[in-house]
Amino acid sequence: MSAPRRQGPRPPHRRRRVAAFFDLDKTIIATSSVFAFNKSFLDEGLLSRRSVIDLAYTQLAFSLSDADDEQMNKVRQAMATATKGWEPEKVERIVTEGLTDTVSPTVYLEAQELLAEHRALGHDLVIVSASGEELIAPIARMLGADHYAGTRMNRDENGRYGGEIEFYCQGPGKAVAIRAFAERYGYDLDSSYAYSDSSTDLPMLEEVGHPSAVNPDRVLRREALERGWPILTFSNPTPLLPTLERATGPIVGAGAIAVATVAAALAFARAARK
Repeated sequence: MSAPRRQGPRPPHRRRRVAAFFDLDKTIIATSSVFAFNKSFLDEGLLSRRSVIDLAYTQLAFSLSDADDEQMNKVRQAMATATKGWEPEKVERIVTEGLTDTVSPTVYLEAQELLAEHRALGHDLVIVSASGEELIAPIARMLGADHYAGTRMNRDENGRYGGEIEFYCQGPGKAVAIRAFAERYGYDLDSSYAYSDSSTDLPMLEEVGHPSAVNPDRVLRREALERGWPILTFSNPTPLLPTLERATGPIVGAGAIAVATVAAALAFARAARK
């Protein structure tokens, strides 16, 4: 069975507000946003060589597995442990300074064209990633996104990462973030779009009326074929072109809508227990 042809974004209907939600790693960029900065984090003293190896091993095991809850929890704990004591401002500075050399060359040209297409149709662009918020924020700005959601670490009394994860933007967490954005900004999710490469993002893809699989893993490809979702192939990493223009106003992360996110998370947890 051949993959259905992508029909492309559709113009928004009257006053309905439409969003395009994008996973980041292997969907917009041809690498892992976390591991792209490992050398910078190592040089700045945030990571040790041992922690780099441990994180790489955990990520490899995750990518080779069926990405079940146990594997996701291992990645979550490894992230929390490795980042304990980090200064959020330092993380954002390192990422911001390294965008041109580290991230820009890895952005798929096909993703750039798709982002620009959605922008031209008046759709809001939202990046939804499991990486930390301070890492995602500069990348989202570079891509011209309106909003972003990432994993949020708790803070200790000095404002540093405290070694625990407050909100894990992975799996069901991405769906929670999308519903929170929809509640805040009035997005019509049935008219909205979502793009991801991973079967762990099925909850995210199921939240919208127009899901697409990008360079999908084996499980997501099977699901996409069974459900008739478009399957897109992105294969041309190209330095970011200056074609994306974001609407006037500050970029807003999921942290700014924490109340809505917490409410949605509680509702999700209650539904899961039933």
